Order: sequence, then C-alpha cells, then structure tokens
Amino acid sequence: MITTLLVANRGEIACRIFRTCRELGISTVAVYSDADAGSLHVREADTAVRLPGAAPADTYLRGDLVVAAALAAGADAVHPGYGFLSENAGFARAVQDAGLVWVGPPVKAIELMASKTRAKELMAAADVPLLAPVDPGSATVADLPLLLKAAAGGGGRGMRIVRELAALPAELTAASAEAAGAFGDGEVFAEPYVERGRHVEVQIMADGQGTVWALGTRDCSLQRRHQKVIEEAPAPGLDDGLRRRLHDAAVAAAQAVGYRGAGTVEFLVSAGGRPYFLEMNTRLQVEHPVTEAVFGLDLVALQLRVAEGGPLPAAAPPAPAGHAVEARLYAEDPARDWQPQTGALLTLEVPAEPGIRLDTGYTGGDTVGVHYDPMLAKVIAHAPTRTEAVRLLARALERARIHGPVTNRELLVRSLRHPDFVAGRLDTGFYDRHLTALTAAGAPGEDAARRLAATAAALATAAGAAGGGAGPARLGAWRNLASRPQTRCYRAEPDGTEYEIAYRTGRDGTPAPGTGERVLAARPGAVTLETGGVTRHFTVTTHADRVHVDTTAGSYTFTALPRFTDPAERTEPGSLLAPMPGTVVRLAEGLVPGAAVEAGQPLIWLEAMKMEHRVLAPASGTLTALHAAPGLQVEVGALLAVVQDAPAEAPAHQEETTR
Repeated sequence: MITTLLVANRGEIACRIFRTCRELGISTVAVYSDADAGSLHVREADTAVRLPGAAPADTYLRGDLVVAAALAAGADAVHPGYGFLSENAGFARAVQDAGLVWVGPPVKAIELMASKTRAKELMAAADVPLLAPVDPGSATVADLPLLLKAAAGGGGRGMRIVRELAALPAELTAASAEAAGAFGDGEVFAEPYVERGRHVEVQIMADGQGTVWALGTRDCSLQRRHQKVIEEAPAPGLDDGLRRRLHDAAVAAAQAVGYRGAGTVEFLVSAGGRPYFLEMNTRLQVEHPVTEAVFGLDLVALQLRVAEGGPLPAAAPPAPAGHAVEARLYAEDPARDWQPQTGALLTLEVPAEPGIRLDTGYTGGDTVGVHYDPMLAKVIAHAPTRTEAVRLLARALERARIHGPVTNRELLVRSLRHPDFVAGRLDTGFYDRHLTALTAAGAPGEDAARRLAATAAALATAAGAAGGGAGPARLGAWRNLASRPQTRCYRAEPDGTEYEIAYRTGRDGTPAPGTGERVLAARPGAVTLETGGVTRHFTVTTHADRVHVDTTAGSYTFTALPRFTDPAERTEPGSLLAPMPGTVVRLAEGLVPGAAVEAGQPLIWLEAMKMEHRVLAPASGTLTALHAAPGLQVEVGALLAVVQDAPAEAPAHQEETTR
C-alpha cells in the first residue's frame, strides 16, 4: 500500500497528481529546482525537497537526486508525471532498486518503446500499419517532404519538416542538437511527412492480470511546432470501422510489450482515413483530462491502484458519455513566431462553471520563468455534445481574467470558433493555413471594442483620482464648474495600437468621455457604460503602467503612456536584439567580428523554455559587434550583435565586442 508519494515533476502535472493523492489519503512529496522554490506544486505538497540548480539537466533530469530525495523524505513510491524522466527506463529501474514503488509501466516496456525506431520494428512484427522509414543519407527529392524526429522523447523537441533536399544536413544537425539537449540522446530518424494528416491517439490502461482497456480516441491535430494546443475526446468524424481498428491496434501494442499502467498509442490518420502508427507514450499524457471527463475516471487513481498490484475495476471500461475539449493556455505570442513570454502572472482566474475544469501549476502572483515549458494551464470543458463542449470552452476562456505575460488565449478562442474546427475539419496543418488570419488585428468591431475598453480604463483612472481611490468619483470642495477637457493615452498590447481618450469631469465628479458614451458608474476598479442603447460592464485592474480591462466579451491589456514622452532609446542600425529571455546555445560557424554575413543567415541560437530559436542576419553585410557567447543568459531586448551594410573590415569597437 502506498502511503507517501513523491512526484518527480513540477508544475501542473505535479499539482494534478497531488489532488488525487489528497482524495486517496496519500501524503505527497515535491521536488523543486531553485527556480521553482516558490511555485504552486511546492506549496501544495506536504513535503518538498530541493534539487540545487535551475536548468533541467541539473535538477529534474537528475534521477539520482530524485531517488535520494524520495528516500530522504520517507516516500515509498514515485510517480514520474510526464516529460523529464517519465519514459526513462534507467530511472524506473533506479526507483525500484531503491525499494520504492514505481507508478509506471514495466521497465522492459519502457525500454522497448523508448526508441521510436525500435518501437516501429516491434509494431511491424505485430502487423500494426507503419510509415516506411527513410535513410537521410540516401534521401532524394522524391522522398520529400520528410519529417525528422528524435528517437527518444517527444513533445515536438527534435522535430523538423524538410521540404528542400539542400536543407536536410542543417536540419539534421539542429534536430539532433535539440534532441540531445532535451533528452540526452541525439538520435534522429526520418520518415515521410503526411500532408494534412490527423493526429489521433488511443488511451490505454492495463493491469497486471491481463486486462487492457482501450479508452476511446482523442484528436490532437491542432499543434504548433509539433506540440499540441487543443485536444478532444472522442476524435470527431471517425467511422466505426476505423475506431475499432485503432482500438485493436492499441491493445495489440500494449500486449506486445506486456504493458501495465496508463499509456497512449499515437497514430497519424491520412486524409484518406488510413492510420499509421507513430509511437507509444509509456506515461500519462498532458491531454488525459478529456478522456477522464468522457469516461468518468481518474486515471491517476487507476495508475496508483495498478502500481499497488490491484486489478482494474472490471473487464471492460465504463461506457463513454458526452464530449470533452481541452485547450492549453501558454505564455507565448502566436503572432510573433510563438515567442515564449515571461514575467509576473498577476491574475489567473477561469470561471468555475459546471462542466469546466482547470488544471494549472500557477496562481496569481507567481512568476513565469525562462527555464521550463511556457504552459500556464489546461482548461477543459465537458458537455453532452461536441458543439456544446466547444462553445462552453470558448466562453470560459473568453471570460477568464489573465493579467501578466502575453498568452495565446485569444488564439484559442478564435480557433475554437473557426468554421473548420467547428465542422470537425481537423489536421496538423491547421495553423499553417490559418495562423495569419487567427492572429490578425482588425476584425470587424475590434478597434471600436478596444477603444471602448481604453475609455473605461481612462474613466476608472479619473474616478480614482477624483474620488481619492475609493468609491465613486466625487466633487472636490473647490470645484464649482465642469472641468476642462482631459486626455489619457494608452497603447494596446501586444500590437502597439495607440488610443487617445478625452473626457471631462462633471459637477458631480463623474468623468464623461468626449465620444458620447453614457457613464452609468465609474469607480477605480469598475466602469459601466451605455453606448448605442447597450449597457456594458468593465472591470479595470492597474499594475504599475499596465491596465487590464476585462469584459464579458473579451479582455484587453494597455500600457498607460505618459503625457510627455521622452525620446525613445535608439539602437544602432542593424542591431540583433534577443527576441525573448533565454540562453545562447551556439553561434554560426566562424562568426566573429569582421565576418561577412548574408541576409537571413542564422547567426545565433537561443534556447528558451525547451525550444531553440534562431536569430537571423537582418541584411547582408559585416558583423561589426558580437556580444553573444554560448552559455550567456540574456533578457528580452538584449543586444546580441550588430550587422552593418559595409565591406568586411576590422571592427571599430574591438575593445567593447570582446568584453
């Protein structure tokens, strides 16, 4: 019997496992890096053990430190969560060698499925349909497009699509480097890339008595950078024959490796409805809540039950009911190449409506750092039909209050309401086709809605100034005439549109906008306006120079601009600035001051939140300054290098560039 469980993970999944442990009366132990010392999963655990350092390689990927932490805290079992060491056979073996219960599949099953190349060989022997591998060394134009994949791990790391043969060597190098950094294994393989394929998977649960459940299907086709964004269960639009084939193949895969516990068998389904085995994840998936909602199960509780040697409750799983959709809320800017965002998360509130579930590793007041995945939370909706679940989820996201870094919230809402998604026309190229439209400003009525939100921000600020910061605005004793016009300026984030709001303060102390809206109420934190006969409520929250305006139809973030602005700080023409906080991992070969570079040439690679980002030369010319070096940690906007449109010559500021 498990009495104390250590979760060898962080963030949302650690908090989610702790929740089940509390319901089962199991004590919990967290491990944490120095960067996570104040994080939610540490606060929620009964006991916590520090792993010195911040980088994953020094902390959460150190199996020896995690096992030692479990022993020191008196744990008798370890749950790996997902990511990090969750599919590491050596870690599973070390846990068991230490006399601890491993809440996961048998070591042998992990070993057989850990390498995607070996897993495909095993599935071929079991007659599971596969994509034929391609040898990168002998690939031809006829083999294009190719998909490069890391043999170990997942989550989109080490993945590249290659459409031009000349790009293959460089992409192989980049994929291998990213895979080695993420998983400690740089092996990469290639296979045909299926255009407009669907990512469909089957959740399995197996006990040690020979029972294997196939818990329906999930569609995870909406992906960015090969990482899932929106998932749902059951996968829409599959005929009964294809569902049975997927279920049977998943069960066969589990039986072929003597599987036990929770796992997922992933398939690529072509536009013609033909399935191909992709991989088997020998762990719990990020998107497991949609399966839990549809089947009314707690998969973590079942994992713990099986780990204790117990059987599954029945020979067959319960009947599914309804439809569930999950959206991953990321701190990132989809309009700017999905750049991860960092900083203080001031508010995170999702409406607690029936059918809505929130899984998160953050609360308001936490900080989003640079070391880990930028996912803030998962929001899950469950309803009797797909239409109702999609509508419920979009509305919950729209009404959420999220103050702090830029997020993908607006993209999620627009995706859920896109005609293709609503109709169930799903494939992995969804964002390749629709991202520009989904992130574009200027939708009908958007500018008017933002201006109205900026008006509410100005009136709330004016009410606070007139009313002393509490209650409705009130008249000062000295005032007996309407005020002269006042203006406040706001810059909408993240696109930079500026709004100038003019208003007067009336005899009763209530500010009135110059554009004719009727002010029904104006307080420092709340404004009610009537425009065109429609009454709208605005909640206004100010943090330093940032103003967040939340409405029932959307949320807006503004930067309050000073009335008299200083000249903007200028940077030297041709400056390469860090697009995000991160670590410089490598430089282009031969990159030194004085080197000639070509426009668009990758010069510097930054790693932020487990992903590599290339910094490109803005123009052809000469590198006149280089401030970046491997291992250097930089903040957003940091000057990395300078490229000038001039012939190669000795750099003018040699002393500065070598510091």
